[in-house]
Amino acid sequence: MPTIEQLEREVWPDPGPDATFLVTRCTELRRKPLADFTAEDLRIMLGQAIGVPALLPLAVGVLRDNPLVEGDHHPGDLLLQVLRLPHSAWSGLAAEREHLKGALAHLLAGPALSDPNLPPREVKRFREAIEQFLAQPA
Repeated sequence: MPTIEQLEREVWPDPGPDATFLVTRCTELRRKPLADFTAEDLRIMLGQAIGVPALLPLAVGVLRDNPLVEGDHHPGDLLLQVLRLPHSAWSGLAAEREHLKGALAHLLAGPALSDPNLPPREVKRFREAIEQFLAQPA
């Protein structure tokens, strides 16, 4: 499977020794095969709006199986990052959007948001973000 650099046909220079962790990590992830991306890798890159057209469908595939998949922060951190993307990020991804909407409706109806490991503040953030996403026009 290709990398973001290959898909975008743009090679970023090495960030150098004074670069922040995030800059260094994003540069590394642009060179990583998409097939090897973890939930945390997706969360980082989508949070920085890097490679969104290639990574958003991968993220939806992960979220369909487990909407509360955890990167390095807390359950559902990838989901929150995906829900924060602008509406324009979904251009050309109508099927993926519908798949995610189905997973989110199931999540809202099920017991997952009652997990005692999720702080009430986080549950409220999830519900608000999900409801806002579901209310957006296609």
